[in-house]
Amino acid sequence: MQPKRATTLSTWELVFPNDANPYGSMFGGNLMALMDKVGAMAAGNYAQRIVTTASAEAMDFKSPIHVGEQIEIRARVVATGNSSMVVKVDVYTDNPLTGERRHCTTAHFNFVALNTAGRPTPVPPLLVETKDEKRDHEIAGIVQQKAKNRREMIAETEPKG
Repeated sequence: MQPKRATTLSTWELVFPNDANPYGSMFGGNLMALMDKVGAMAAGNYAQRIVTTASAEAMDFKSPIHVGEQIEIRARVVATGNSSMVVKVDVYTDNPLTGERRHCTTAHFNFVALNTAGRPTPVPPLLVETKDEKRDHEIAGIVQQKAKNRREMIAETEPKG
């Protein structure tokens, strides 16, 4: 397979009261679901396959998102394995009343490409050229290693039988 360049997929949402807690901030779970959906579309577009979420890693909420704000969700494949992809998902808010724009969170999602039988299938290697692509690829490697370490630790503590 030839190496392939990833493109950024972007979508916008408006935060409504039913998306928020009693304090007017968006529920983290609602935001995570949107991020997972956009991340899956970016991974699926890259692999040209159906994908499934394997894990969500390293999600830090930097700034609350309030009712009435517009959120932009940007997703891009930043690393690939044999059948897996790490997708970096960033969220920004725009306040339509003040014009303020904030970066609210970044997370990395691991997706696996599936064939028509629902089994993992190879994805193209990622073309990493620019300074930003190299930085994101390096961070994705750290995320992948921490995810692997976490899975191994959990497997060691799982009850047997």
